[in-house]
Amino acid sequence: MKFTAEQIAGILEGDIIGNPEAQVYKLSKIEEGTEGSLTFLANPKYSNYIYTTKATITIVNKTFVPEQGLTTTLIKVEDAYKSFSKLLEYYNQVKLMKSGIEQPSFISENVVYGDNIYLGCFSYIGKNVTIGTNVKIYPNTFIGDNVVIGDNCILFAGVKVYSETEIGTNCTIHSGTIIGSDGFGFAPQEDGTYSKVPQIGNVIIEDNVEIGSCTTIDRATLGSTIIRKGVKLDNQIQIAHNVEIGENTVIASQTGVAGSTKIGKNCMIGGQVGIVGHIVIGDRVRIQAQSGIAKSLKDDEVVQGSPALNYGDFNKSFVHFKNLPKIVTEIETIKKQLDTK
Repeated sequence: MKFTAEQIAGILEGDIIGNPEAQVYKLSKIEEGTEGSLTFLANPKYSNYIYTTKATITIVNKTFVPEQGLTTTLIKVEDAYKSFSKLLEYYNQVKLMKSGIEQPSFISENVVYGDNIYLGCFSYIGKNVTIGTNVKIYPNTFIGDNVVIGDNCILFAGVKVYSETEIGTNCTIHSGTIIGSDGFGFAPQEDGTYSKVPQIGNVIIEDNVEIGSCTTIDRATLGSTIIRKGVKLDNQIQIAHNVEIGENTVIASQTGVAGSTKIGKNCMIGGQVGIVGHIVIGDRVRIQAQSGIAKSLKDDEVVQGSPALNYGDFNKSFVHFKNLPKIVTEIETIKKQLDTK
């Protein structure tokens, strides 16, 4: 898809310096610009690249004044970075602007869906499913029975949504994610085997949630596993049965949260964090990457390490930990001195 400088300037309410008919069809960094690409200059440290870039169009601040000749067409705006971000969002919307039901796909009985739906080929929609307006469901997606999906949601290719799941509005679920699979519930038997505990709850995902690729959210044993409004989950995260994650909490990749743990609002959890089950983590908690959380945390705590310590205490302890070989050597030397007396 091609855009002219005039069209882009219209979207951004910018002024053109150069050829208004210049066309672009791709995006690039200013230092890697090629013919037909659109780039931007916001950081003054990159100013020298604007004189050598081969990008066809460059978005710049209105305060930018070239010191030598340019081959790129300029679009001057109030804030080049914000304008480029706005353009990326617009481009993404255009790119994802799909509609219609592709074949082959399968829609079961009693399915209700709103206007402007997109259903990619090889997708399966189970019985009694309700889907809102402007929903995009990409190919090879499975939607189980009695699922509810709100307006303006995007489910990318290969997403699997098990039965009874409820998804709010404006949610994005990336490829390979599984929502509503059985929680890990097994009861030990006298003969050493394990008997599966039926998992008959569901998953509830509220509005404005984004879930990265290959993340798994298990259904509850009873009740619901709940992901509250505005939560952002990275790729490859495991959320166990009956977990609740509070509003606007963000979790980085490869973190695992064990069953029935409650996480508060506005928390920030780094990558590769392990959180045990049946604890409560307060609001606005910060957990550094690769930490192990074995007990409940109060509001506003900042922790690091495994087992996790207060962030300040961890850093002080780590200074001593690095010096342990030296400290041990000094202690052994003192012991020998004492033994000779």
